[in-house]
Amino acid sequence: MRIQLDFWSVLSQWPLLVKGVVWTLALTLIATLIGVAFGIACAWVRSQNTRAPVWLQWVVGTYVELIRNTPFIVQLFFIFFGLPAAGVKLTPEVASIIAMVINLGAYSTEIIRAGIDATPKGQIEAAASLAMDRMQTFTRVILPPALKKVWPSLVSQIIIVMLGSAVCGQISTQELSYAANLIQSRNFRAFEAFIIATLIYLSLSVGVRRLLNWLGPRFLFGR
Repeated sequence: MRIQLDFWSVLSQWPLLVKGVVWTLALTLIATLIGVAFGIACAWVRSQNTRAPVWLQWVVGTYVELIRNTPFIVQLFFIFFGLPAAGVKLTPEVASIIAMVINLGAYSTEIIRAGIDATPKGQIEAAASLAMDRMQTFTRVILPPALKKVWPSLVSQIIIVMLGSAVCGQISTQELSYAANLIQSRNFRAFEAFIIATLIYLSLSVGVRRLLNWLGPRFLFGR
């Protein structure tokens, strides 16, 4: 049996693909900015150098273990389908952002904590001798080298979250996988549609990774 491939029938729907790419990148950008910032805060609470209250450490620890040990799609469905039972109704896009932020926040917490705990105590003592307060010590002495140590792992986790956004199409978020599924439902070219989607995801992963590896040393932790 000879298979006749028709990629043009998919590429002719390029506005849908472009819209899907834009939504995928937008979701990733928002999730990265908020999720990493949240992860930094939680990592500081869980680090060995913190003086956070025990109850706060317990809350953060429970959150991290809960998210890291449950599937992302279950978290997404709970937010979108479960919360309305409690009177909280969210649009697909907002639910997707919340789920991605919560997921990335939990994983980045442990990644960043590893970098924080690797900070030599001598650097912290030197900062104290210079009369730096705790916030200055954290933001200027502890965090930059910590991010430098774990940046490759953190970038990989951001890419994983971006690729995981594909399941957000299950709640009608108009990202790339949703666009590919919509196109194949119109022309029945599922093989071609998802081959093209796969290549686009591959390109996005390579491009975003290179961008983050360029941005990190220049704007977050120096050369």
